[in-house]
Amino acid sequence: MSRIIFHIDVNSAFLSWEAVNRLQHGETIDLREIPSIVGGDQKKRSGIVLAKSIPAKKFGIKTAQTLVDAFKLCPQLVSVSPRYHVYTKASKAMMALLREYSPSVEIFSIDECFLDYTSVEHLFGSPVEAATAIKERIKEELGFTVNIGISTNKLLAKMGSDLKKPDRVHTLFPNQVQEKLWPLQVADLFMVGRSTEAKLLQYGIYTVGDLANTDLAFLQHILKSHGELIYNFAWGRDVSIVGDVKYNLVKSIGNSTTIPYDITERLDAYNYMLSLSESVGMRLRAIEMRACVVAIHIKTNGFNTVQKQHKLLYSISSTNEIYKEAKKLFDLLWDGTPIRHLGVRLSYLQEELPRQVYLWEPEDEKVERLDHTIDDLRERFGKEIISRASLIRTRVHAMSGGVGDDEYPNMRSLI
Repeated sequence: MSRIIFHIDVNSAFLSWEAVNRLQHGETIDLREIPSIVGGDQKKRSGIVLAKSIPAKKFGIKTAQTLVDAFKLCPQLVSVSPRYHVYTKASKAMMALLREYSPSVEIFSIDECFLDYTSVEHLFGSPVEAATAIKERIKEELGFTVNIGISTNKLLAKMGSDLKKPDRVHTLFPNQVQEKLWPLQVADLFMVGRSTEAKLLQYGIYTVGDLANTDLAFLQHILKSHGELIYNFAWGRDVSIVGDVKYNLVKSIGNSTTIPYDITERLDAYNYMLSLSESVGMRLRAIEMRACVVAIHIKTNGFNTVQKQHKLLYSISSTNEIYKEAKKLFDLLWDGTPIRHLGVRLSYLQEELPRQVYLWEPEDEKVERLDHTIDDLRERFGKEIISRASLIRTRVHAMSGGVGDDEYPNMRSLI
């Protein structure tokens, strides 16, 4: 018996979840109905576009574009800063709903997943009927829309969900590959990135159909093993299974800033590292995670970049612990060259991991409670409600909770 796989993808996830949350808390303007984006500080216009509304898309605004460029295209654009704890909560609510239909749900990213519908058709109806019911329940109960692709494998289900948006159910079965998949641009095929696309275009391979009908040996010659992978994908072939994979929705959290002057004093650098540590620490605690890896990067005034990371034997979440590790890495990296850009990133995020406790330096629970209290105050009254004295006394501007140049987290993994 053939498998039946659904791929569920939230339409404009961050922006949709932000809009729904704001409407639930009394706002009357739906961000989805005006030119709007999630992506940074509207006053400073710093950061990048993480998500955009359909009206914003009509102005030519694209994901990963700088806010400066986005505002040039649409001066009346509304920009809101990301709130990852809100998005994580919405994502978990959707996953819980989906598990009512199948015990086998695999999280692919914070806003998309696979569901194995095989053998449960007698409970919820035909695949199209069930997918339509799921789509409508999500809209009615959770307030946002999704696309659902249906096929016999994960690859085709994922490609199917992208065929036309928003709020649609699409089938893409093997007998529909030539009709629905082959006419797409080759860049639309899963696992065809920019460099692969550029190489394929050089050889006149413009569509998925062109790729499927290219000699496999030639693709292996120019793309090695990746050529065979995308060749099989062009034919709709995929044997991977849906597993109830429970990994973190957010794989890493980072923030960085370009400094308005060249840093030449170690203390100034420390204070910027502290501010960045506050920002990533607050976001880490908001999604109830702890980090096992701390990384920093430094860009000098000569545009040379160096970076270093440290994997800990235990997980951390407090601002002080993050700052302490970032400061150690900074001391190992910096050679005194003037600095124009700094960044801090946390990865290997875990919900729970054993933490090392030293007899001569017992963990102070008061510090963690203080962090959460500060987070609550900033969430309720704004980022400026409380600041560290050491930051006020320096030229470091309030960056806590802001979006840096490398803010977009890596939240995807491969099938």
